[in-house]
Amino acid sequence: MNWENQQDLFDALAAPFPAEEVSWRVGPTNERYRSEGEPLKGKPLCYIDARAVMDRLDSVVGFDGWQSNYTPGVGASIVCNISIKFPVIYNGQQVGHEWVWKGDGAGATDMEADKGALSDAFKRAAVRWGIGRYLYELKVGQVVLEQRGKTAFIPKETEPRLATLYQEHVRKIQPVIGVNAYRQAYRLLIGTINTVAPADIAAYAKANEATIAGLPAAMRDHVLSTIHKRTV
Repeated sequence: MNWENQQDLFDALAAPFPAEEVSWRVGPTNERYRSEGEPLKGKPLCYIDARAVMDRLDSVVGFDGWQSNYTPGVGASIVCNISIKFPVIYNGQQVGHEWVWKGDGAGATDMEADKGALSDAFKRAAVRWGIGRYLYELKVGQVVLEQRGKTAFIPKETEPRLATLYQEHVRKIQPVIGVNAYRQAYRLLIGTINTVAPADIAAYAKANEATIAGLPAAMRDHVLSTIHKRTV
C-alpha cells in the first residue's frame, strides 16, 4: 500500500485503539511502604498485546508492507526491529521501494521471560512508528487492588472506570493527531465499528458507505477489513 505522504501513514498507525482492544495490568504498588491497615494500592497501566500491533501493521501498510527481526541487545536484553516499505519516486514515477527500520529493546519479564521479552521488544519497536504511543500519556492514579497469594489484581468493579478514563483520553488527543477531515472520519469509523452489534454491522456499513468510499485507499481497506472481522 502506498501513502500520499508520511504524515498520513503516521496518523493511521498512531490512531487510538478501541477500548475493547486495550488491557490493564498492575504497575507500581505501595506494598513496600504502606502503613499497617492500609489497603494494597497500585497504578493501573494500559497496554495492547502484540497481536493488535500486527493487525494494525497488516491493515495499514499491508501484510507484505512490513517485516521484523530480533537482534541481541545489551546484557540479557533483546532488540526488535520493525521495517516498513516505502516507495522510491523518481521524476514523479515509482521506480522501486526501500525499507525503513526502527527498533527498540526489552529485558526478560516476570512471566514467561523469553516470550515476554520478545513481545515487549516488538511492542516498543512499534511505538517508534507511533503505534500505541498515546498510551504513555494516559495518567491514572492508584486504585485499591485485590491480592491472591503474592499476586495483585485490578478488581473487576474498577474496570468500567478505567474504560471511561481511556475513552476520555482518546477523545482529548484525537483532535491533535492529524487535521484533515478524512483522518477524523477514519478514526471515528474505526472507533465506533466495534461498538456496533454484529447483527447491525451491515446496516452500519451501508449507512456510512459514502464516507468509507471517500477515504484514502489504505484507510478504506482498514475500515472495510475491520467491518469484515465483525461479520465473521
